[in-house]
Amino acid sequence: MKKRKPKLSFTNKEMLIFLVVAVLLVGLLGGFLGGYVYLNYGDRTESGITKNTKLTLQESSATIDAVKTASPSVVSITGVSKTVDFFGNVGSSESAGTGFIVREDGLILTNKHVVSASGAEYTVFTNDGKQYTAKIKAVDPLYDLAFLKINAKNLPVAKLGDSSSLQIGQKVIAIGNALGQYQNTVTEGVVSAIGRAIQAGDSGSSSTESLENMIQTDAAINSGNSGGPLVNLDGQVIGINTAVDQSGQSIGFAIPINVAKSAIDSVVTTGKVVRPMIGVSYISITKEFAVSNNLPVNEGAYIYGSKNQLAVILGSPADKAGLRDGDIITKINNDKISNNKSLSSLIGKYKVGDKVEITYLRDGKTKTVTITLVESKS
Repeated sequence: MKKRKPKLSFTNKEMLIFLVVAVLLVGLLGGFLGGYVYLNYGDRTESGITKNTKLTLQESSATIDAVKTASPSVVSITGVSKTVDFFGNVGSSESAGTGFIVREDGLILTNKHVVSASGAEYTVFTNDGKQYTAKIKAVDPLYDLAFLKINAKNLPVAKLGDSSSLQIGQKVIAIGNALGQYQNTVTEGVVSAIGRAIQAGDSGSSSTESLENMIQTDAAINSGNSGGPLVNLDGQVIGINTAVDQSGQSIGFAIPINVAKSAIDSVVTTGKVVRPMIGVSYISITKEFAVSNNLPVNEGAYIYGSKNQLAVILGSPADKAGLRDGDIITKINNDKISNNKSLSSLIGKYKVGDKVEITYLRDGKTKTVTITLVESKS
């Protein structure tokens, strides 16, 4: 007779305990597996919270790192000039702007309009809180650029990027002395457009300056930011903050850093900014301008004079070559003038004394002439 194994029996209480423990174990296992899948695969969906969070953290980290890289070279600039009112009372006028160090011996790049006050005395405040008396070293005859010099050594130098590689939509950061009192204020935005042509002037001033090939950005550029750096996420300077459009919102402009690179080299080697010129005043042709003026081309440089400015400077290379009001310059050597390549930017590729071939239109006919570039004195 076979022995029968005894049957296991559970009380109601033991069964309840068993069920509770089983449920907890299953819940813990499910939670672990779910968390593993979410953390490792959840960020692969376009709308996943994890992906968005990671992206935000990455962008924030890149911005923070870029600011840490660029800020040590950024300086605040203040100017004080004497004023005399109608009754002969002597007072003072203050101005403020921004700049950044381009040589460790104290050479600083800023905007020309930041240091344009006649007879003003300028002071530079570095990022570490030190104060220096500054002297104007050189000004650019063609662009809104100027150089200051302070007596210092081993200063942190800004890293210069390549503005020709900028892409619309690219993240950028503006750093400056906002409103003349908030040193090294940081604002963030994107490159809104490139190759813009603008008319820039100080508020309350009747004089304006034509600036071409500008970078447009929606990073806030406040009063006092002029002359400060516009940097990429690597902390490299790709532009010099210069102007804002007061009639719009978040429309600012910066001079491409590549324009300033040759000026820096020129100041270091000659003590001044040397720019080549051919000696014409012109309007960059757009499709709209071409249509309204019945022009045969949609791009180029239309030589044009006004009451206050000659179309062709007397005695200039252009004058000697026979160029005149109404001619349309289309090419410099093999480089075609376009919306992204203005006449001044193409001429800026060369040095004083270089010979260049100019292709132009007159009365519907294409002509060429070779001229020798001379130094701009304006």
